[in-house]
Amino acid sequence: MSPKQIQSIKGTHDILPDQSWKWRQLETSLHNFMSLYGYREIRTPAFEETELFSRSVGEDTDIVSKEMYSWTDQGGTHLTLKPELTAPVVRSFIQHNLQGTSPITKLYYMDALFRRDRPQKGRWRQFHQIGVESFGSEFPEQDGEVIIVAYNFFRELGLTDLTLKLNSIGYPECRTVYRKSLQDFLRPYLPDLSETSQKRFEKNPLRILDTKVPHEIALLRNAPVISDYLSDEDLNHFEEVKAVLNKCDIPYELDPRMVRGLDYYTRTTFEITSDALGAQNAICGGGRYDHLVETLGGKPIPAVGFAAGVERIMLVLENSDSNAKPENTDIYIVCLGDVSRVVAFTLAETLRQKGLATETDMLRRSLKAQLRDANRTGVKIAVIIGKKEMENQNAQVKDFRTGDQSEIRQDSLVDYIVGLNL
Repeated sequence: MSPKQIQSIKGTHDILPDQSWKWRQLETSLHNFMSLYGYREIRTPAFEETELFSRSVGEDTDIVSKEMYSWTDQGGTHLTLKPELTAPVVRSFIQHNLQGTSPITKLYYMDALFRRDRPQKGRWRQFHQIGVESFGSEFPEQDGEVIIVAYNFFRELGLTDLTLKLNSIGYPECRTVYRKSLQDFLRPYLPDLSETSQKRFEKNPLRILDTKVPHEIALLRNAPVISDYLSDEDLNHFEEVKAVLNKCDIPYELDPRMVRGLDYYTRTTFEITSDALGAQNAICGGGRYDHLVETLGGKPIPAVGFAAGVERIMLVLENSDSNAKPENTDIYIVCLGDVSRVVAFTLAETLRQKGLATETDMLRRSLKAQLRDANRTGVKIAVIIGKKEMENQNAQVKDFRTGDQSEIRQDSLVDYIVGLNL
């Protein structure tokens, strides 16, 4: 009886070679793009103390109450695999006193996260996010820059069908008043609300605004909006954010009912969506969080950032007219016979040292099979060395781009291939 075949865990996925090159291109684009805006990369551990997320994200959020992968280690420490990235970055910012090195600290990342959510299209239990966090500025132009970085990066990737949704949820003081007004509005309809919304009613009623239940969406059209409860300072800040976006020709829609799912957000919040994803259409979300650094034990330092789901970006790219192409091998060396194999192997190493991606046959196949493999892998040229070529000390060079074939002396072969500027 054969051993049981082990499968990947539900909600996880392998990134296979026919997809990994797309991820690598995304990573390269991310590094190059962020350098234009002065953001520097940060990498944090895969797990943190559980308290980091319960204090920052909020005990009453779905993430903390339902979705985290947590355990107690042998030393009695409560640990959690990262379900989101802002809190770990803030923890690192505080721990390493990054505010002491510069009045503005601008960071970016790409990392794996873990939530025990219901797997669905573009949403996994192990998933990946890219994002930025900027610490130090309370001013609206910093909000504007973060939003512009997100929007323009997606355009750089070739995403065109994008909608930027913008709102301000103010500081906690005005949210307290709004929260009571929203509860007063919803209380007569409480028996008709979903079980999830009923649970949110007392602990976090603003989350009900995130509902995807059709009859609740219809009900909320008549609910009070938070913009009516913002202070003058909040309103002025929001007007200046919009002015920055207008000056930079970044289109947006105001969405007064949009809130972010994490407790730490203040003032500006935003989402970027794509119709290519269907109902679950958000690819990016973020906003300002001016009190989180202080909540986690640091000095009172304002901050703003965003995070975007990589799997969702990949889904949108699959539906776009992207010109991205995989990185193919440049050269395939076809060898026939024992003596030519040694020559082919040595030649392949020499060409690789010249920076040319080169493959050669490892299965001792026929000429036809090797040429078929060379054509399949998308090489630009094939070098053929058989018994006759070894006797004459030459090689056949077939250019798949033009169909031409040339006979080249073996001692001139490397220079000839390098001169082709592959």
